Amino acid sequence: MERKFSIITDTGSDLPASYYAEHGLEEIPLGFTMDGTLYGGEEGGSMDVGEFYAKLRGGSMPKTFQATPEQARAHFEAHAAKGEDVLVIAFSSGLSGTCNSYQIAAKEIMERYPASKIEVVDSLCASLGQGLLVDYVVKKADAGATLEETAAYARSLVPHMCHFFTVEDLYHLKRGGRVSKTTAFVGTVLKIKPVLHVDDAGHLINIGKAMGRKKSISALVDKMKSLATLGEDDPIFISHGDCIGDVNYLIGLIQNSFGEREIFVSDIGPVIGTHSGAGTLAVFFRGEHR
Repeated sequence: MERKFSIITDTGSDLPASYYAEHGLEEIPLGFTMDGTLYGGEEGGSMDVGEFYAKLRGGSMPKTFQATPEQARAHFEAHAAKGEDVLVIAFSSGLSGTCNSYQIAAKEIMERYPASKIEVVDSLCASLGQGLLVDYVVKKADAGATLEETAAYARSLVPHMCHFFTVEDLYHLKRGGRVSKTTAFVGTVLKIKPVLHVDDAGHLINIGKAMGRKKSISALVDKMKSLATLGEDDPIFISHGDCIGDVNYLIGLIQNSFGEREIFVSDIGPVIGTHSGAGTLAVFFRGEHR
């Protein structure tokens, strides 16, 4: 069935370019600087994700920046000028001001083009948690739902988009204020790995710890067992910061507990990877609550 409106999201979703092409989505590129060079945004260059993590492991310290209202306005107006309605799935307002920029731009464009509708949904999600929400939205829209129906559906799903992840290196969480300097030092020495999630307000929260990498990965599956509400058509998404071996280990644990299921895997891109670091491993699924 023909989709009735356009869908836009941003690189905070960590969806690969192939997904955008296959599903006819538009991407707003968030940006970062690394070693004095601008990447992403509307004017920056591009960097292969493998190169990004190699530089990160080598000591480079990137810095991210949010989308601006001006950047969003250009994307929205291109559709409004053609009389097209738009649904925007935004990176969590709990982690970035990007969603607010979208809301400002949407209001301005709808005032300029009164016949056009732009719905901005705050995903309160990050990485493939946002990507998972987009995937549900795409399927709803492709089934013939209206803009209003799909936006309401997206908002109803937001509290059920579960994010659980662990990191290999505590340095980037310390740098971002997610763990203390002492916690990072002791955790590194004792090989204690944190287990974190994104809460109902879209904030990154430390919820536990495990001794060693494999136990921290097992803890992700334990969270799934306690919260997942998966029907036959509900996918599981996994994102990772250059640690594909750990992805395969996690998939094996998931299949042992949940059987053969659709599992979608993608890299954690530079915007999220700046804050989580190399070796981050995350799983996303529909659950009773976050």
